[in-house]
Amino acid sequence: MQILKFLFGIVLAQIATYFLIVLAPNELNFTAFLGIAIPLIFIALIVAFWFNSIAGHHSKDAVYKVKDDFANERDKLRTNAQRAKDRVVKAAQKDIAKETAKAHAKANFKVGASFAGLLGVGALFVFAQMLTAGLLAISATVGAMGGYYWRGKRIENNRLKEIENRSEIKVIESKRNRKSISK
Repeated sequence: MQILKFLFGIVLAQIATYFLIVLAPNELNFTAFLGIAIPLIFIALIVAFWFNSIAGHHSKDAVYKVKDDFANERDKLRTNAQRAKDRVVKAAQKDIAKETAKAHAKANFKVGASFAGLLGVGALFVFAQMLTAGLLAISATVGAMGGYYWRGKRIENNRLKEIENRSEIKVIESKRNRKSISK
């Protein structure tokens, strides 16, 4: 499309040159030469400024297009990076939850085994006619089991509250980030 603009200017300059040559007198002396050269110089300058203007607009359009493409690419990269970051965070949270569950299961098994052992010792004392020591061992074991269960529930409730607070903050932050990116 740009070539048509340049072609039109070149053809127009050639037509003007042709008419100046046709209208020139048959004798080509210095004044006749100046009569042809001066208008041709002005036509050449006008065409040069015209071509310069066309080229300047073309380069500005190209720069704006490249800037727009760069901004779009940057936004895509930011969006993809944010998505990848969210995926990594979710995967890390899942891994942490799995490891925590494994650790709790191992700890619960060990604690359960120790409580079962203490209950067994208490029952042995009761059967061995040591009623006071047996009942003391059984009641201490039941009290420790109740305390351990109560502490576990309290820690779990605190963790749930922390996770809920974190997810609310992340949702708010991600909404703010999306708004700032879209601006």
